[in-house]
Amino acid sequence: MQTKYIFVTGGVMSGLGKGIVTSSIAKLLQLSNQKVSCVKIDPYLNYDAGTMSPIAHGEVFVTEDGGECDMDIGNYERFLNQNIPKSHNITTAQIYSSVIEAERRGEYLGACVQIIPHVTDAIKDRIRKIAQKENLDILVVECGGTVGDIESLPFLEALRQIRLEDGPENVIFVHVTLAPSLDVVGEQKTKPTQHSVQELRRIGIQPDLLSVRCTHPLEEAAKRKISLFSNILTKDVFSCHDAESILMVPQMLYDQGIVDVIFKKFGKVGLVNASANWDKWNTVVNSFAITKESVRIAMVGKYVTLADSYVSVNHALKHAGAKIGKNVVIDWIDSENLNGNINMLSSYQGILVPGGFGERGAEGIIKTANYAREKNIPYLGICFGFQLAAVAFGRHVCNLSNANSTEIAPNTENPVIDLLPEQKAVSNLGGSLRLGANEIKVEDNTLAFKLYKSNAITRRHRHRYEFNQKYLDLFNQKGMIFSGHSDDKKRMEILEIPTHRFYLGVQFHPEFNSRPGFPETSFEAFVTAASQA
Repeated sequence: MQTKYIFVTGGVMSGLGKGIVTSSIAKLLQLSNQKVSCVKIDPYLNYDAGTMSPIAHGEVFVTEDGGECDMDIGNYERFLNQNIPKSHNITTAQIYSSVIEAERRGEYLGACVQIIPHVTDAIKDRIRKIAQKENLDILVVECGGTVGDIESLPFLEALRQIRLEDGPENVIFVHVTLAPSLDVVGEQKTKPTQHSVQELRRIGIQPDLLSVRCTHPLEEAAKRKISLFSNILTKDVFSCHDAESILMVPQMLYDQGIVDVIFKKFGKVGLVNASANWDKWNTVVNSFAITKESVRIAMVGKYVTLADSYVSVNHALKHAGAKIGKNVVIDWIDSENLNGNINMLSSYQGILVPGGFGERGAEGIIKTANYAREKNIPYLGICFGFQLAAVAFGRHVCNLSNANSTEIAPNTENPVIDLLPEQKAVSNLGGSLRLGANEIKVEDNTLAFKLYKSNAITRRHRHRYEFNQKYLDLFNQKGMIFSGHSDDKKRMEILEIPTHRFYLGVQFHPEFNSRPGFPETSFEAFVTAASQA
């Protein structure tokens, strides 16, 4: 079977929503009974996203198989409701490493190794292997960065070659660009799109479709002008305007005929037996309508200056709210600013502490976890939020005045949280955390068992520190129990306080398993408890 390819590129500036366009197109194809998946190309020189700052680049999304990936992989998973393996996140470092290793093995037979053909061949090989291994009808590939970026050029050249080699009937280029509206002039400006397309054509790629980001629906006059100067039919210019929810974008593109255009270009018959798929999807989308009673959640974290730092947690909360018919209002609170103002948390119905690393803001999180416990406010702590909830309990209930994590205070007298034993010999920080899916055993007659309704669950991890079991008996005696564990009880995974309205900490990252219409269990339970507070 010949897999067909849709390559999504972007111009003008970053942040236009290539990931949402990619996800939306893939979703429409999935709803049309096509076997589809997505790939994200990241042209940066990092091997993966693991060591990148969440404040600068957004969250690190963890796959089931332990990949530390760009957050767009998370978008693909949530839209398609399917797991995406780490091989679907391609970086410059991965490609160049494979080429250099091949050269060292002598695979190029004395040839002068060059960007073309060796690097571009490696890129093409990586993409084609994904398509073949998964036996896909269509593979949607998002090329990160913007047209004209030096680091993107080898990838764009490889994509150009795929169209040449596989034939234009098997490849579609979708270019995402911008038509800004200037308040002074009051019209949509097309020059950014024109210049972006010209740059793409200059490197040998004529886009087939344009997805034009704009505040309001793209005007016909602007569409005709873009069509004329971009050498694209008017019907192939699609408005991608602001919507109340990103989940509405597939319908927006469908209403403009993008599926028919894609299928016609690929020589495929139109929608087949897809009505049931659409009914299920529309039910999910409609559940997010903002006409509901609100639940106010304080999300106390370290990286609140960038919305994308906790994008999966935000989505997971929204998924939970939609499921129970509540509109979740999230206030992001910098944990560094809480030390002298902890009482501000009293106005919230629930408190969530997401993942994080390092000393900065840790004391604010410890105070937050203790405040939620003392005031009986529903609390959900994830990874770092799990660890520092244990520290707070150690200090304030177990009378371990110096309790801390050795990540924060290496010489603390009471290392309630300590380095994983296998991490003590680790010197390379990239890709060396405890990563990916692991099985967790859940104890009977606990909140965790009541929620998950199973003695075994599988969830994704990303951590280097864990609860120190030296303190396990003391914590149990004082009223904090550990209801989930893994690796034959070597690691504590879930903590709870049975006497509390809702107090749950998890070492894993449940947000990566949450999908629209299928919220992760701990989030649904947390939002439910908060709505009843």
